[in-house]
Amino acid sequence: MLIRIVRMTFKPDAVDLFLQYFHSNKNSIRNFAGCHHLELWQDENEKNIFLTCSHWESEEKLNQYRDSELFKSVWAFTKALFSEKPQAFSSKKLEEVEK
Repeated sequence: MLIRIVRMTFKPDAVDLFLQYFHSNKNSIRNFAGCHHLELWQDENEKNIFLTCSHWESEEKLNQYRDSELFKSVWAFTKALFSEKPQAFSSKKLEEVEK
């Protein structure tokens, strides 16, 4: 399982537009072959900073999504709203500590 975190900083006046666009595409992204989980987070203090957390079956499945028309259209729209360069991280869970 590959966990992908993408941190995006938007122009303050573009936040509502981003949220509308995310909500109109979230099910298509989540239902893309190989995607097992999708979350959208918002920074507690900087309301124009968002992160997506997605779980992918493998790096190959993530790359298939990144090569898809869905990703190309979503990313083209979204990146026009950025005020800073996004940051992306791919990780795997090593351990989960239970109570």
